Amino acid sequence: METATSTILDTTIAALHGIGPSRAAAFRALHLHSVGDLLRHLPFRHEFEHAEEDVATAAPQVPVEGANLAVRGEIVAVRVTPGRKPRIDATLSDGSGTVRLVFFNAPWMKSKFHPGLRGIAEGKAKTRGGYIEMSNPKWTALASGSEEDASNEPASREARLRPVYAASESLSSALIETTLASVLVQACAAIQDPLPPAFREQHALPALSDAYRAFHAPRDLDELAAARRRLAYDELLALQLAVAIRRRLREEGGATVLKSSPKVERDIFARFPFTLTDEQVRAFKEIAADLGATIPMNRLLQGDVGAGKTAVALSAMLLAKVHGTQSAIMAPTELLAEQHFRTISKFLEGSTVRVALLTGSLPASARKTLRLAAKAGEIDILIGTHALLTDELEFKHLAFAVIDEQHRFGVAQRAVLRSKSGVDRTPHMLVMTATPIPRTLALTVYGDLDVSVIRSKPKDRQKIHTRVLPSARADEAYQFLRERAGKGEQAFIVVPAVEESDFGLKAVASHLAFLQAGALTGLRLASMHGQMKAEERDATMTKFLQHELDALVATVVIEVGVDVPNATVMLVEHAERFGLAQLHQLRGRVGRGSKGGVAILIGDATTDDGKARLEAIRSTDDGFKIAELDLAIRGPGEFFGARQSGLPPFVVADLTRDLALLELARRDALAWIARSPRLLAPEEALLRRKILHLYGEAFGLGDVA
Repeated sequence: METATSTILDTTIAALHGIGPSRAAAFRALHLHSVGDLLRHLPFRHEFEHAEEDVATAAPQVPVEGANLAVRGEIVAVRVTPGRKPRIDATLSDGSGTVRLVFFNAPWMKSKFHPGLRGIAEGKAKTRGGYIEMSNPKWTALASGSEEDASNEPASREARLRPVYAASESLSSALIETTLASVLVQACAAIQDPLPPAFREQHALPALSDAYRAFHAPRDLDELAAARRRLAYDELLALQLAVAIRRRLREEGGATVLKSSPKVERDIFARFPFTLTDEQVRAFKEIAADLGATIPMNRLLQGDVGAGKTAVALSAMLLAKVHGTQSAIMAPTELLAEQHFRTISKFLEGSTVRVALLTGSLPASARKTLRLAAKAGEIDILIGTHALLTDELEFKHLAFAVIDEQHRFGVAQRAVLRSKSGVDRTPHMLVMTATPIPRTLALTVYGDLDVSVIRSKPKDRQKIHTRVLPSARADEAYQFLRERAGKGEQAFIVVPAVEESDFGLKAVASHLAFLQAGALTGLRLASMHGQMKAEERDATMTKFLQHELDALVATVVIEVGVDVPNATVMLVEHAERFGLAQLHQLRGRVGRGSKGGVAILIGDATTDDGKARLEAIRSTDDGFKIAELDLAIRGPGEFFGARQSGLPPFVVADLTRDLALLELARRDALAWIARSPRLLAPEEALLRRKILHLYGEAFGLGDVA
């Protein structure tokens, strides 16, 4: 929705009739300042509101099994039955007859009812003993019952779809609806539609003004469905146009050509102490084909936990080394960066490849030395954290960059790393994730990426068994862990908190002390969490790797990157508090050796979502299935965390149900940008402004501003 230079949409809510200072403040508290804000404050659901009937007419039609009924009248009697399950009986009369209203387990309703109160009762009505009775009906109070108040009541309502708005204690949904209704026609008339009439007709989309009017005040379900489709399509199209522009800008840049050959590939693969799987080789060949072109690669490498993505990425980095250029790999945490450094250094032991590690915790003098070496071309592979994004870091010739655990970074951060090539060419970019991305999300913020997938795991990877236990049986889990430790195996114990809180969650230090004094007395235990200094974390992990510890009590800092072949048990406390993808990542930290692994999830899920997550993680170890389930359970806004991933601010579109609409928007966007790469036509100005406003910064679209 776009506005003209000055329209009703710019009018402040405070200036509307009937809006005093206190109500205006209540609107502002919901970030609703103007009529345009109010129009964009869409209902989050619609409820069917039945037409009112008088009791005498309705009574013969109410069956024993019940039917929906709405009656307006006056409360003439109230009786409260106290007890463990209090009950309120009220009699509602409309002059033609009476209806019994019964409220169970709602003691707060006692203060709301008194003889003389007028209102509307709506709900399921049944005939019981010759009387009409409604249990726990919806009650809308109207007036005190005086003749003057009754005369000011709203007219008897017809059946309709009633919008329900996000509201507050001082601003009800009904007041939002009434306020908007007073300006809805004028406000909708001021909307400028960014889609041409012919385009709307081709796609069977209503005008944007009609869609907003119908979404706020639908005449029927068909009109509401059409309005929802238009508004959802607009959200999806804006995102897909931004993605298409981003892709077009990338393809217009030039990249360093890094050709491969059978001999180069044989030499690279010989560096590994194992044979790459067929899927690893296929993924590398897809990457190598991109690296051999002048168009900068922008590829996503998806692979489940333990699928061998690092070996594929390193193979590509070695190809860049063959051509005398540099590579970088960026990880979200120091722990993962350090893991990559150890793994890659081990693979390259005895070679001439120069590998370095850059993290924020390095002393300033060491960071300066590394920056100078990178700029001089004296580092072939630089591994780091967000420290790679600092302005001071420059490369002599960065031809290839890898971002690991892509969901921890935003699109803009990719652009920053890409800008550090040191030459007038754009680095090839590979982003990796061990959290497989559902198809719908792959078409959104990842839509400018080509995708390679490693589904299989290395042949020597053992199966991980998963058990879910209630907290009452936690002793069994720790007894099992003690037995495994007695066989020379190691374990991770994950808790959700670093410090004690008011929520009763187990924390690292206190749980470590509890285990040392109880279930795991005599075992060698230590703790690890994100607030520890890097050198302390390193020392603890080194001890764990060298089997100087039997178990590590940690937070999710060990979620990614930790590779301890002797660790066979992953025990997660308060498992219901973790996301499904996170639980899968944690489970993947064990069973990386020849002994297999066991994941024990201890939790007492009280919500449907919590129960669904634990059942899903218990029933499958397929990360791709888990990703789809996680999206369905939590929704796209929580799948990776909207802020980190740059997920779009969808209000209407739902990626769990709008796949077909998303794919239509993607096709339309690609065709549109093929015709008009910068959206510079005068008739595209509204659309262009909208896209830059929503995605310009996140997607690095400064070149089209």
